[in-house]
Amino acid sequence: MKKTARTLIMMKMMIKRTLLLLFFSFLSLIAFPQDKDFGVWYGVSADTKLTGKIKIELSTSVRTFEDASKIEEAFLQGGLKYKFNKYFSMAGSYRITENIEDDNSYYFRHKLFLDMNGSYSVGNFSFSGRVRLQELFKTYIEDENDKKPDSHGRVKLKTLYNIPSFPVNPYISAEIFCPVFNNPERTVDKERFTGGIEYKISKIHSFTLEYVFQRDYLPHLEDENIISVNYNINF
Repeated sequence: MKKTARTLIMMKMMIKRTLLLLFFSFLSLIAFPQDKDFGVWYGVSADTKLTGKIKIELSTSVRTFEDASKIEEAFLQGGLKYKFNKYFSMAGSYRITENIEDDNSYYFRHKLFLDMNGSYSVGNFSFSGRVRLQELFKTYIEDENDKKPDSHGRVKLKTLYNIPSFPVNPYISAEIFCPVFNNPERTVDKERFTGGIEYKISKIHSFTLEYVFQRDYLPHLEDENIISVNYNINF
């Protein structure tokens, strides 16, 4: 029992230090000029069961860029998720987005997602993976290529540590974006690495705070440091 209590105290101290590190990293990004871009993502999501195996999922988000001074995109997304068993599920969703384009005006974009999800727990660790097929349709047309849907395959891996008797759980994830159905210049044209914490306010409400490093390879190499804040409702 003493060993368990000591481990719990150490984990709580680690979480507090992580929160402080994220906080001061956030301040330093604002206070000093950066060679890389910086943005903040604000999101709210909700999901609820329609039947024992089918769940409806809704989300909205506002994403900023250029040192969080401008809105890059805002979207609404809705979809359905079917759970085969405790390990595997499948989901389909639609997203309508307003994106800033090259003429500095906002235009609609439409995205369709098809997901295959898997998860497995070992002790206090939870491992999950997602394979996503994404189709993007633009309404702002600059050339003939913009008339064609942009297709990507995305692979995401995530590890979460469930701290016993503590509402805050840390996690890390990595995701790659791969162009499909065309002749891509690169096999991987975007990478996204995330470290964050999940705070369970109650069985229904939770909150996540993340640091995201995103690297775009096309049309030119560009890095972005992102702070992501999300409020989640599960009922």
